[in-house]
Amino acid sequence: MRLRIILLLLLAAAALFSTPRWIGSTTPTEALALKAAAHNSTAYTLPPAKLKQAQGLFRTRTTLYFAGSAWSILQLLLLLALGIPARLRDIAVNATRNRLAQCFLFTLFLFGIIALLDAPLAIYGHHLGLSYGLSIQGWPSWLWDQTKSFLLAWIVGAMLILLLFWAIRKSPTRWWLWFWVPAMAAVLFGVFLSPILVDPLFNKFEPLQQSNPALVQQLEKVVARSGVSLPPSRMFSMRASSKVTGLNAYVTGVGSSKRLVLWDTTIAHATPDEISSVFGHELGHYVLHHIGLGLAFTALLLLVAFFLGQKLTQWMLGRFGPRWHIRSQNDWACLAVLLLVLNILSFVAAPIENAFSRSIEHAADVYGQEAIHGIVADPQIVTQQAFQQLGEASLSDPTPHPFVEFWTYSHPSIESRAAFAAAYNPWAEGQHPKYFLK
Repeated sequence: MRLRIILLLLLAAAALFSTPRWIGSTTPTEALALKAAAHNSTAYTLPPAKLKQAQGLFRTRTTLYFAGSAWSILQLLLLLALGIPARLRDIAVNATRNRLAQCFLFTLFLFGIIALLDAPLAIYGHHLGLSYGLSIQGWPSWLWDQTKSFLLAWIVGAMLILLLFWAIRKSPTRWWLWFWVPAMAAVLFGVFLSPILVDPLFNKFEPLQQSNPALVQQLEKVVARSGVSLPPSRMFSMRASSKVTGLNAYVTGVGSSKRLVLWDTTIAHATPDEISSVFGHELGHYVLHHIGLGLAFTALLLLVAFFLGQKLTQWMLGRFGPRWHIRSQNDWACLAVLLLVLNILSFVAAPIENAFSRSIEHAADVYGQEAIHGIVADPQIVTQQAFQQLGEASLSDPTPHPFVEFWTYSHPSIESRAAFAAAYNPWAEGQHPKYFLK
């Protein structure tokens, strides 16, 4: 058994350290730009007033992240110590003999209590966005979004939890493997359906061709240079301006649901050349198959997490089960123990996940800057200016603490991205692009 644990941990470590090979090896030109960027502290700057705001926001968000992570673990320990999950189980079991109904009742109670315990931090987080001018969403609208999120998490979560306990009953020692298969199927199904069914519940979308045909013509030049097929029907504008002031764009979906989305705030505040740079970055995710790589990486991490989760849950039940009034893994109340274990593993694995994500984002930065060559006058200046716009709009701290960046950042810091953009010139004499022949 110990050998299996060691092998799975080695597999996870191999995934982490092989990430650069998945994304593509660093070229000499890229390495030179990275070295130059490390010594450039002026590529992204903020005026004194905004700098003070950004530094204060960084400190508060960092505190919220680590406090929230600790609270998510502590609250479950408190609930277990007070015997709350066992009481909720008794209520659900006494209410009905139908296991489906028991599952939905128990998860409703447990998720509801957790949501109430998380509410103060969530409310403060929204207050923070409003006070810094990053959000303009009113409290009723915000509360409605929270309600929709909770209902989705409850309905989808309850169905998966029903499958989980079915797997536990069938194979108490290997449920981690049997549950991993439908869990990954659900992830794939969710990624496919999210842009079609879920995202429209929270934001309004419209075809970019319909709202801004001139911009589509500009972006089609970037698509043509990339050599891929991305029809205008897969380009969308999202009405972010009704809720936030920041700028963003993203790629989402798989197969026929895959699409590129630009926030209307980005369209309103960035120049067409800067939008082309942002679009080129997102197109890089599309061309370089980052969604597929991300799904593969998620599958690996979930497999390891479920395996370790089963072992740690079994150990906790043997040690504390009687005190928590939890009889076995097949007890509905055991869900709280499993959530506790997965929260701990998620926090510990955060640097691994974020290292992978930063590698993908850097690759897309390189691709995006190369993709707009010959379309905009100066890709270096345009891309650097785009990062300046993004950073100012989101009040990104130019000098985040290295440990916080390592542990929590899913993207390289804005300062490092802007500095790299300023230094990266693969069309200079003796240099070569990474993803394009010229």
